[in-house]
Amino acid sequence: MELVLKLVEQKKTFDGALEVFDHESESCQCTMRFAVYTPPQAKTAKVPVLWYLSGLTCNWSNVMEKSGIMRLAAEFGFMVIAPDTSPRGEQVANDDAYDLGQGAGFYINATEAPWAEHFQMETYIMEELPALIAKEFLNADMDKQGIMGHSMGGHGALSLHLKYPGRFKSVSAFSPIVAPSQVPWGEKAFSTYIGDDRAAWKAHDACALMSSSSDVPILIDQGTADNFLDEQLRTHLFAEACEAVGQKAEINMREGYDHSYYFIATFLPNHFDWHAKALNA
Repeated sequence: MELVLKLVEQKKTFDGALEVFDHESESCQCTMRFAVYTPPQAKTAKVPVLWYLSGLTCNWSNVMEKSGIMRLAAEFGFMVIAPDTSPRGEQVANDDAYDLGQGAGFYINATEAPWAEHFQMETYIMEELPALIAKEFLNADMDKQGIMGHSMGGHGALSLHLKYPGRFKSVSAFSPIVAPSQVPWGEKAFSTYIGDDRAAWKAHDACALMSSSSDVPILIDQGTADNFLDEQLRTHLFAEACEAVGQKAEINMREGYDHSYYFIATFLPNHFDWHAKALNA
């Protein structure tokens, strides 16, 4: 039998299981690592799947170790999938800057050399990894999927939800990059990965993708003391885009909170309530 998943780490927690796996990715052409938290409810029934996309410099461990997400997943009966933020390895293109290369995949498919060979994160997140989860985790209810993310991962959650209508029944974000084609982080990544044609960037920009309303409401939490708010995040642009098309959105500006996992841990229970309304309906 072909070995698809290599178990790297396993921990029992909150009567469920955290498992970390390596596998050989066809889309990214390298070894990819991801984490799955399986709640205790999955022992007897299929459970909803909640994807968590992390931000720049992060991997699967940040959200699992810092946010309290596994306790909530056990309480609500959600399977949580935490992919990596990019391809990794000695053969994978990289950059010395924290906001480009390994750890900074931006959840898009690169078209420019040398990035295109490995940086196919949209295909990985939307096609390859879900197919792998469906095959290897028979207790995952793939008809009930939600997505959430932080910062660069918030960009990923919002843009992928809008690009693939019907895939996710619920969506939320912490401190998302809502308009990557208009801010330095996005301009740097998009010009490097997919070239200088700004029109092409709009296909990965949540504000630009908000051309018509969806029946899936959107939740965003953003700290007012976030050092990146004015230059990189610009939450007000997404609020304006939602208002222009009548998109239902709850956008909370949280007084005094920053960009950290202290902020995420504080409001993560609200996000689980939000997803539960849709995924348990």
